[in-house]
Amino acid sequence: MKAIVTIICVLAIGLIAISFLHHEGGSVSGGDVKTLTVYCAAGIKNPVAAAAAAYEQETGVRVQLQFGGTGTLLSQIRVANQGDLFVAADEGAVADAKRHKTVREVIPLVLQYPVIAVKAGNPKKIASLADLLREDVKTAIANPEAASIGKATRAAAGDRWPELKQRVAVMKPTVTELAADLTIGAIDAAVIWNSTVPQFKGIEAVRIPEFDDRSDKVTVSVLSVAEDGPGALKFARYLAAPEKGGEIFRGMGFEAIQGDRWAEAPELILYSGGVNRPAVEELLKEFQAREGITIHTMFNGCGILCAAMKAMTNAANPKYPDAYYACDLCFVPPVAEQFPEAVLITETDIGICVQKGNPLGIKTLADLAQPKLRVGLCNAEQSTLGYMTKGMLTASALFEAIRKNVVVEVPTADFLVNQMRAGALDAAIVYRVNFQLQEEHLDYVAIDHEGAKAVQPFAVRGDSERKQLAGRLLEHMLANRGRFEASGFTWKGDLPTLKSKDIVVPDWLKPEGK
Repeated sequence: MKAIVTIICVLAIGLIAISFLHHEGGSVSGGDVKTLTVYCAAGIKNPVAAAAAAYEQETGVRVQLQFGGTGTLLSQIRVANQGDLFVAADEGAVADAKRHKTVREVIPLVLQYPVIAVKAGNPKKIASLADLLREDVKTAIANPEAASIGKATRAAAGDRWPELKQRVAVMKPTVTELAADLTIGAIDAAVIWNSTVPQFKGIEAVRIPEFDDRSDKVTVSVLSVAEDGPGALKFARYLAAPEKGGEIFRGMGFEAIQGDRWAEAPELILYSGGVNRPAVEELLKEFQAREGITIHTMFNGCGILCAAMKAMTNAANPKYPDAYYACDLCFVPPVAEQFPEAVLITETDIGICVQKGNPLGIKTLADLAQPKLRVGLCNAEQSTLGYMTKGMLTASALFEAIRKNVVVEVPTADFLVNQMRAGALDAAIVYRVNFQLQEEHLDYVAIDHEGAKAVQPFAVRGDSERKQLAGRLLEHMLANRGRFEASGFTWKGDLPTLKSKDIVVPDWLKPEGK
């Protein structure tokens, strides 16, 4: 008998170990089984389960789903402190999760709003919020502490919430339980999401103005404790992709939000002014590793970058950039149609770089016109800095005088700094951040002109198939203010987003006659 008990115990321990390995993505039966744990709002159960099954079939990755009300799930996540993804039914819960650093990346999936669900044909003739308070109507709502729809109901009811709460026949923890009760006739009406109605037979939706203003987004977030960030993000992208999860959502009556086109390993194209390179190169590497993607970068003068975009005729060209990080706002208007919004990130001064100790006593722009001076500038056709330099010199009536001393014109200021270090130049007009890389060996003279500063904006292409991915790259950059300041930039990332078409180029930068 003892032997039998021992065998049973050993078998039980073995089964527990196998279960644990499955849950943790360990090796079972000689193979590695990757597992993602997803906490999912009950109202989104059907499409997420279908997408998870398709993803598992396509990739071999097991998706373990746990359903419940959004509020309840968030509490579970905080207690368990493990898992990979969180599919939430309201943005407020996600904002709260972000404040507490429970989640990182957030990707929108579905737009939904509350409705009054009734039996098909609306036999009780329910048409307003007031009808839910009638004596002959058996109403059910969701618990606002457990479910997003309950929170939305409370907000929409406003001053009438206490009365509604007291009048309801039952309060449930999830939206699907409300819909199920309605289908079997246990209640006459329930406040649920519009997207829940098509998932149940024999019920229909009644829209009322109070609820139309309470639209919310279903999102998928990567948990901060996720052990495999790239793996979690890959499934999140799958859920949002229009031809993958998006198609499943639409097929089940949900209003899917357009996500990025699906790719196993997406590729992002970024055009960036050369001045930004020292601050962003490591950030780009980090983002690539986090997302499991490839970023193709082109660092150059913004004149060259804009010319390259113009040469491709239109944004349908597969080599057209998904994102553009300019050296200054003045080089956004030429591509405003493709990049409709600009987010300001940093600013840097423009000044005169001179040899250590400033042996020639250069103090102003006018001093660059002294005889036999070897001056370096950026090319006005190729570079933002060159364009702005020409504008400043022309506005100061110094362009022709200084032009006589120019011995070299280049696309980016780092070339000028290198030539200064080699002793080939006496002075060069550069960005302060270019100089700071060599401040032990060179000196810097500030320029007294309103245009002696450049603001660096980041813009995502409006019709990019990687629009969400490029947006997350921007978020990654904005979350690393210290990196930019350490590179010598002044932070501008807290300023409002600009419409590219509304950017006004200063008069001194406009071509003559315009």
